[in-house]
Amino acid sequence: MSVEALIDLLLHFASLSLLAIGGALGLAPEMRRYLVDEQQLMSGTAFTEAIVIAQAAPGPNILFVTLLGWQAGGAWGALATTVGLLLPSSLLTWWGARFKRQREDAPWVAAVRTGLSPIAIGLTAAAGWVVSAGNNGSDGRLWALGGAALLIVLRSRINMLWLILAGALAGILLEAG
Repeated sequence: MSVEALIDLLLHFASLSLLAIGGALGLAPEMRRYLVDEQQLMSGTAFTEAIVIAQAAPGPNILFVTLLGWQAGGAWGALATTVGLLLPSSLLTWWGARFKRQREDAPWVAAVRTGLSPIAIGLTAAAGWVVSAGNNGSDGRLWALGGAALLIVLRSRINMLWLILAGALAGILLEAG
C-alpha cells in the first residue's frame, strides 16, 4: 500500500471518528462502502469476517477497525485505521467532557444527550443490516434467528453470552444441514 493510500485511509477513518455516535460499529456501513466498494481493498466476505472475529474476541469491540486496516494494508493499514478512528474522537471526548462539566446544569446538555440516543440506535441497526446482508442476508433462517434473539432480549433478562452461544450452535447446525 502506497504512502498516499495510507494517508487517505487515515484521513477517511479520522473523519468517520467524529461521526461515531454510540460506537465504532455504527460506522460499519460507511467503512464497508469505502473499503469494499470504493477502494476495493478487501472483499465483502473479508469485511464481514473481520467484524465477526473482533466481536467474538474478548476486549474492546473497536478491534474490528484494526482488523479491517490489517486486511486493507497490513501493519501500516492497521495503524492508520486505528489511530484515525481513535485520535479525533478521543480528543473531542476530552474537550466535550470538560465543556459539559462547566455547563452541567444547562438544559440543553440533557437535550443533546437524549437526542443522541436514537442516532446511536439507528447507526447500530444499520451496522447489523450490513453484517447480515454481507453474510448471506437473503437466508430467511438467519432473519428468523435474529428476530428470535431480539424477542428474547426484549422479554427476558437472559445473559447475552447465552444468546451468542445459541447463535453459534445454530450457525453450526445450519451449515451442517
